[in-house]
Amino acid sequence: MMKKVVHLFFIVLGVVLGYQLCPDLFIHVFHLHHSLLTSNWFGAAIGGALLLVATISLAGYVSALLRWLEERLKSAPLADILGGTIGMVIGLVVAYLFSPEIRSIPVVGVAVQFFVAVFFAYLGLRIGFTKREELFNLFSGRLSLKERGEARDKKGALRPGDAKLLDTSVIIDGRIADLVDTGFVDGTLIIASFVLEELQHIADSSDVLKRNRGRRGLDVLNRIQKESKATVQIVEIDFDDIQEVDSKLVRLAKQMHGKVMTNDFNLNKVCELQGVPVLNINDLANALKPVVLPGEELHVQVIKDGKEYNQGVAYLDDGTMIVIEGGREYIGGRVTVLVTSVLQTSAGRMIFAKPKLLEKAL
Repeated sequence: MMKKVVHLFFIVLGVVLGYQLCPDLFIHVFHLHHSLLTSNWFGAAIGGALLLVATISLAGYVSALLRWLEERLKSAPLADILGGTIGMVIGLVVAYLFSPEIRSIPVVGVAVQFFVAVFFAYLGLRIGFTKREELFNLFSGRLSLKERGEARDKKGALRPGDAKLLDTSVIIDGRIADLVDTGFVDGTLIIASFVLEELQHIADSSDVLKRNRGRRGLDVLNRIQKESKATVQIVEIDFDDIQEVDSKLVRLAKQMHGKVMTNDFNLNKVCELQGVPVLNINDLANALKPVVLPGEELHVQVIKDGKEYNQGVAYLDDGTMIVIEGGREYIGGRVTVLVTSVLQTSAGRMIFAKPKLLEKAL
């Protein structure tokens, strides 16, 4: 279907050009004055036939180019499309202002007018695309102060540091939904299209564990969009020159001057190296754990024995492990212990204690 449309376009173009140019071409160039040759309709037939034959081999390339352009437009952000369209319209208006003088050129005036219009349209498209932000600011500068304030409120995600970009790990983790519901996360939550594609790819995996994790992430996103108090914005953008999702997220955070929310240790380090602010849910969870000091008493249930001889292991409600010296005999029961020391490691916090009864006996 696309090839037929391309062929039809070139035939119509050839008919128009032949109708306009062929009579003058036969008279002034070839010095032929036959009534048939100087007829406009004969020139239209010649022009249409010539362009049809000339573009038989080019139709496939032109249709492929149009399909490529269609795919690019589907993936391009709306702001880029609007900026380019406005620039192209301005370019066509400028070309129209020059059209009377160009059309007056003998023989080739119409053809030159066509190419000038194409040139100015392309030039306007490129300028409108590259200067889209200045173009929108020019139009928004005509708004009243009240409307300008409302526009700033609606575009709050564009303010530096206000955009929170979610990565795949923090979405699958699920705690971000509870955190948003509490109201501690302000600004706008940004979900990039390539993050959604990765989640969908995980949800479609043949591995059962990966498939469940991906579906959990999609459920968390639905919950955030429907039930949370925060503003959620899905950004349709991609970077074709980058393959890794984490690298794309870092670049997008730089462009939007936002912060990355993640649980990924490696992504956390990459963001720190590139100067991108990071909000790590694990760091937040560790910071919110209750402070336990040496000498405090804890009433815990001993779950299992430890690695060393006669040790018992218990856990606080937040998952912090407590190693109890001499606690093996209390496995399965509850006991009051005294904290002896607290060790903070990269994997979390570990508490060492001993039974209070044993402390009294000593």
